[in-house]
This record gives sequence, structure tokens and C-alpha cells, in this order.
Amino acid sequence: QVQLVESGGGLAQPGGSLRLSCAASGFTFSTYVMSGARQAPGKGLVWVTGIYNDTSDTFYEDSIKGRFTIDRGNAKNTVYLQMNSLKLEDTAVYYCNVQRGSSYWGQGTQVTVSS
Repeated sequence: QVQLVESGGGLAQPGGSLRLSCAASGFTFSTYVMSGARQAPGKGLVWVTGIYNDTSDTFYEDSIKGRFTIDRGNAKNTVYLQMNSLKLEDTAVYYCNVQRGSSYWGQGTQVTVSS
């Protein structure tokens, strides 16, 4: 069955960096678009990034453009999100997602940006 397991969250200071990972299993990872979303405290889920399977083209929500970079390692069935220049408003639970007939989500990883 499809499994997505996020890791790498934690506490960072404003201006700091974190690198999230999402390890995938149960499907042919290299053939699917992988996406990321986040949910800030008291707010709804927001799609923030994604990476295509064939071209590795990427897309980013405006608030993270130029600061976050998504990448994928097809040999390791893992997608990565490098988060630089973190801001207080980046505090959220971050999820990875794959649309494979149904929509599959990981358990999420908490990112807290605080001074």
C-alpha cells in the first residue's frame, strides 16, 4: 500500500534552514508528481510546492518562492524540501502528497520557526 513518511521537521530560528524528507513506498515513485502542502496553526491546508515526475519541473506558492527548493531522488524514492531563510509565518505542519487514483498523505512533520 502507498506510504509516505515525512521527517526533518523541528525548531528553527528566523533566517535559519531545515530540510524535510518524504520517503515513499508502495507505488512506482518515479512516475508520479509529488506535492507538498502545509497547515499553519488555526488555518487551512495550503498547497505550496510540487515536482513533476518526467521533467522534474517544479512549482511553488508565492510565499516560498526563492526560499524553498523541492527536489526528488528517484533512486531513493524520496522527495526533499530545502527550506532556507525561514520566517515566523512558515510555522506549520508540512505534508507530502501523491495523487494515485486517490489522494495519499503522509503523517506530517512539524516545523516551528521561532526566536
